[in-house]
Order: sequence, then structure tokens, then C-alpha cells
Amino acid sequence: MTGNLGIDQKQGWRPRYAAFIRRLALGVVPMAFLLSQSPVSAEVVVPEKARVMTGVELYMMFRDKTWKWENGAGRMQGEGRVFRAWAQSEAGATWAEGRWSVTDGGQLCLKGVWHSQSAAARDKTCFTHRILDGTIYQKREPAGDWYVFRHARPAADDAFNRLIVEDLVEAKLPIIRAVLNAHAEAKTNSVRPQTEANEVGGVQ
Repeated sequence: MTGNLGIDQKQGWRPRYAAFIRRLALGVVPMAFLLSQSPVSAEVVVPEKARVMTGVELYMMFRDKTWKWENGAGRMQGEGRVFRAWAQSEAGATWAEGRWSVTDGGQLCLKGVWHSQSAAARDKTCFTHRILDGTIYQKREPAGDWYVFRHARPAADDAFNRLIVEDLVEAKLPIIRAVLNAHAEAKTNSVRPQTEANEVGGVQ
């Protein structure tokens, strides 16, 4: 399980693990966990000659794309570098909004605030990319395994195939927000009568 969460003892696994458990308890599912549920290629050894991808290359690859997950999707909007996402888990639906960024160090980072029925939590997930002869290698930071993200000759099971042009987020987000708002309002209304009764008759 620690491998899926990107936990490394040398980099302070206890605080990150505690934060992860706390978010799950609140119904806010970290994106790294969502991505760990989606199948990817087996771990590989990156060739020494593979170079770090540039920010421009990463921007062109991810801009205005939807990243499909097993139980959700994230949208990387080109204009304004806005990142929006939604996910469904046993704890219920969640949604996120924030920004995405790329660097000349080969990194793509997705940062946002995830909202659930009972809480909101910030989350940041980054990926490093290298390329050689058209094959792109990817790993989740800080302690994920390298795997082939896209083969030079595209394969049916390439993780790259989960990047699509269709926007699977824009229409879904308002629905999830409405459901969560309705749940919060219903919870507030259910508490108010008891609070008013206590104010009138006192707490026994």
C-alpha cells in the first residue's frame, strides 16, 4: 500500500500517511489514490539516454485534455491553466478546482482543493516525464515507479490513451456541487430545530 501512496521513509512518510488517512476519513479522496486505482504499464527501467521533457512539450501534450480515471476525471484547461476534477468513491462524490503547471524539469503538477460532503482539503500531485525515440516514460512523485506512458508505436494499454479531448468534467461538476450543497443544507435544517428547542427550553 505504501508504494501506491508514494510514501518514502526518507522523505517523511508518517506526516503524509497521516494526512492521507485523515482525508479519506473526511471523504476527500487524494488524486494520487485515484490514479493508483487505474491500470498502468508494468514498472520499467528508463534508458540512460532518455531526456527530460520540456515544459513546452508537456504543455502541448496535456493542455485542453481530460485525464480519465477509473472513478472520475480531471480536466486541464489551456486558458488560465485551470484544473477541475471530480471523483466517486465509497464515501461519496468529490470535486476539485485549482491549477495545473509544467516545468522544464519534466514535471506536470495538478494542484487543487477537493470538496466532499463534510470537508475540503488541498492536494497536489506531480509527475515526472522523460522521452527517448518517441517513447514517453512517466512516474508519480516522490516515490512512484517508472512506467511507459506512451510507446513510440502506440499500444492499446498505454496510459496515454486515457488523455482525451472530450471534456468529461464541465457537465459533471455542477451536478456534484448541487448534490453536495443539498446534502449540506439538509444537514443544517435537521440540526436547526434541535438547536432552537434548546434555546427555548434549555438543555436538560
